[in-house]
Amino acid sequence: MAEEQRPRIGVGVLVLKNGKVLMHYRKGAHGAGSWSFPGGHLEFGETLVECAKREVFEEAGIKVKNVRPAQVYTDDFFRREGKHYITLLATADYASGKPRVLEKNYCGEWKWFEWGKFPKPLFLPLKNLLNQKYNPFK
Repeated sequence: MAEEQRPRIGVGVLVLKNGKVLMHYRKGAHGAGSWSFPGGHLEFGETLVECAKREVFEEAGIKVKNVRPAQVYTDDFFRREGKHYITLLATADYASGKPRVLEKNYCGEWKWFEWGKFPKPLFLPLKNLLNQKYNPFK
């Protein structure tokens, strides 16, 4: 099997603040035109918690605390793009900073949403997470 045909490990971070979760509008990458949580690729030698902190800071410029595995994952096959990800989820509490667009080629805007009251369309891992009836507030 060629290397590009292997599933990759993605990390999605549910940043929680005052009963809401942080989301961004994706552009310039797979899933462009949909809404998702901050996140990205797990790097070699990096823990889930390290990756979650790094990705949130790189993408939105905010700091998080109390980062923990969400004890749930999604299996995401992007047929059109020919990509397959196993997405590990982490939950984190907002610590400081104002979300801002730092990766202009990949992110359109940041907004806080109540759980389940999300904009459409949703990024595939988020759709798959919701199908599992996961709720970080319960």
